[in-house]
Amino acid sequence: MQSCELVTFVTAVACTMSQCYSEDELAVIAAVFTQLGDTLTTILAQEQLCSDDKASNKSTAPLT
Repeated sequence: MQSCELVTFVTAVACTMSQCYSEDELAVIAAVFTQLGDTLTTILAQEQLCSDDKASNKSTAPLT
């Protein structure tokens, strides 16, 4: 899927959801998706940090 197709799809989903749920329900759904995105970002950042640490420990380890 191309980036413009993805943006169009997400917009269509949001517009459809806005017609199916109350404002209170949409607020909770939006908060859940925000938390989901933030949590995935945290997981990826932590994994990248650990990966970088392992790589730099290997490159600085003394030769035996």
